[in-house]
Amino acid sequence: QVQLVESGGGLVQAGGSLRLSCAASGNIFSIDGMGWYRQAPGKQREFVAVIGSGGSTNYADSVKGRFTISRDNAKNTAYLQMNSLKPEDTAVYSCKAWAVRTIIGGRDYWGQGTQVTVSS
Repeated sequence: QVQLVESGGGLVQAGGSLRLSCAASGNIFSIDGMGWYRQAPGKQREFVAVIGSGGSTNYADSVKGRFTISRDNAKNTAYLQMNSLKPEDTAVYSCKAWAVRTIIGGRDYWGQGTQVTVSS
């Protein structure tokens, strides 16, 4: 069974930095994309960033230039380096892995989420 476990959330002052990790575990053959979504209180979940297995990346306009996504394929782990954080970045950040292939097939998985709170 595949599990995604996020870590690295917390409370930080505006202008500060945090680094999120998302580790996929299980009998995994390969993972296509790994990325992050976030959901602030009272708002819909929104896309943040994604990285393909070959390293291609895509970001939401709201985080371009401040957030950097990376991954270690050998460890099935993705990272989100968040710099110059703003109060509006406050949300629950959830990791998603696309097309995770195991012996029983391929499907997408979600992590449980980690809280990021940016104080002004």
